Order: sequence, then structure tokens, then C-alpha cells
Amino acid sequence: MGRKNALGRGLGALIEDEDRDMLFAKVSGGSEILINSIELNPFQPRSKINEQLLEELALSIKGIGIIQPITVREIDNGKYQLITGERRLRAAKLAGLKKIAAFVRIANDQDMLEMALVENIQREDLNAIDVAISYQRLTEECNLTQEDLSQRIGKKRATVSNYLRLLKLPPEIQLGIRDNKITMGHARALINIDDPNAQLKLYYQIIDEDLSVRKVEENARKIAKTKDNQEGQGEKAYRLPKEYEDLRIHLSEFFNANIDFKRNNKGNGKIVIPFGSDEELERIIAIFDSLKIK
Repeated sequence: MGRKNALGRGLGALIEDEDRDMLFAKVSGGSEILINSIELNPFQPRSKINEQLLEELALSIKGIGIIQPITVREIDNGKYQLITGERRLRAAKLAGLKKIAAFVRIANDQDMLEMALVENIQREDLNAIDVAISYQRLTEECNLTQEDLSQRIGKKRATVSNYLRLLKLPPEIQLGIRDNKITMGHARALINIDDPNAQLKLYYQIIDEDLSVRKVEENARKIAKTKDNQEGQGEKAYRLPKEYEDLRIHLSEFFNANIDFKRNNKGNGKIVIPFGSDEELERIIAIFDSLKIK
């Protein structure tokens, strides 16, 4: 199995069999790397390290040493760059170690990013938002589809999609997930609400009333049903006059886009010009510029 398909099986699977045998032999033979010769991974996705857990790990290292070697790549003669194992490296420094056992790999920048992200995802203490951010970086920066990603990390595609959808929630809710104020189950229920204001209202209700996931799911369904009823009643109560429909068609032809034109019986409304890419947006802006609209 190739390196890319091995990612879902853990970091050990990233090292080809022949390399693994050689590297384990090197470490078991007592060969270690000077800690002060290792620089941190510039692609490290970890946003913060729990200082208390770091100190506990340092105490453990003082007692029994490093159980799992870190992984590095050689960047210059006698100099290395960390790929995975930042917490172990920092704890080893706290423990007063001068050297640390390490696997030495040949890796380019994308390999560095992929391995750091995958190690990050596999951490037990990682919150759902950090998982989602790691998934997003793997899809965007490593050019992976959600299907590719699900195969690489050994997760169902629906699971990957649910995590990525968390990043569409308002920042306050994302922070609440990160700070364990609400669970992943609560967050998944909030995702099904389209209106950010309604999401925030229910989010604070979860905290204030200590709502269960089932109760939040029930409330989310009620909110969605109410919105559907309101939209349905609005459509029956008011139809766009022919002159406005003609204007919508004219604007659609002018901008070469499917213009969304809405107006209610009170005279309020909006015109929405959709675009499917940055290039299309630039084309629309150029049309406005040509009209000298300020």
C-alpha cells in the first residue's frame, strides 16, 4: 500500500517497511539526536499545548524515558526539523534531556504538513473544531477531496462532512465547542438551522438551560418547520409583479447571472447577484466599474 493510503493506519504506517526496520535498528542501537539541533515544524497545526499535561509528561520522561521516538527530517548537516512529536520534544526539554530518540525521514513540505495534520487528528484530547480545521487544511492545502480524506484517515465521508460543516457555524459557537461548553451532538443539531441568529439563540439556551442533545434536535426541527411555513405563506400572500419579473430577467441578461430578485407587499426586497468563483466575481465587479457606480 502506498504512503497516501497508509495515512489512515497511523503514523507508523507512513514509514515504509524497509525504512522502518532501518530506523528502529538505529534507535535501538542507541543512536539519538541532540535536542538543540532540532527546530520546530513550521507546518504544525497544533494551536496550543496544555502546560499541565506537558509537565506531567516531562515527569514521566524523567522516570522512564521516551517511549515513542519523535519523527524528524534532516535539513542540513547535523540539523533537523521536527515532523511529529512536538509535545514529546518540549517535555523532553523540560525533563532536562540533551538527546532524544528519533526517526529520520526524507520528506518534502507537503509530506511535513500531511503528517503533522494526521498526527494532530489522532490526538485523543483534540476538540472538534481543531479536528475540523485539520480536515479543512488537508482538503485545501493538500488538494484532497472529502472522499480522498475519508480514505486517508479511516473515517466515513459523512463524518468528515459533519466536522467541516462546524466551520460554518458563527464564531461564538465554534469557540463554545472548543471550550467544551457544548458537545459535538449539540453542534450537529445547530448546523441544521440556516439562520445564524437562530443558531446563536439556541446555543445560549443550551448553556443557560443545560439542554440535552435530543431537546436541541427537537428545537432545531421546530425552527426549521416554522421557517418553511413562513416562507410558504409569504409566497402565497405575494407574487412578484410582472414589471419586477421583467426587471429580474433584464438584470440576469445584463450580468450574465441568475439574479435573485425579491420584493414583498410592503415594498421591501433585495437583489442578489450570485457568482461561482473569484474570476466570476471579478467579472461582475468590472461591470460595475464600467458603469462608474460608487
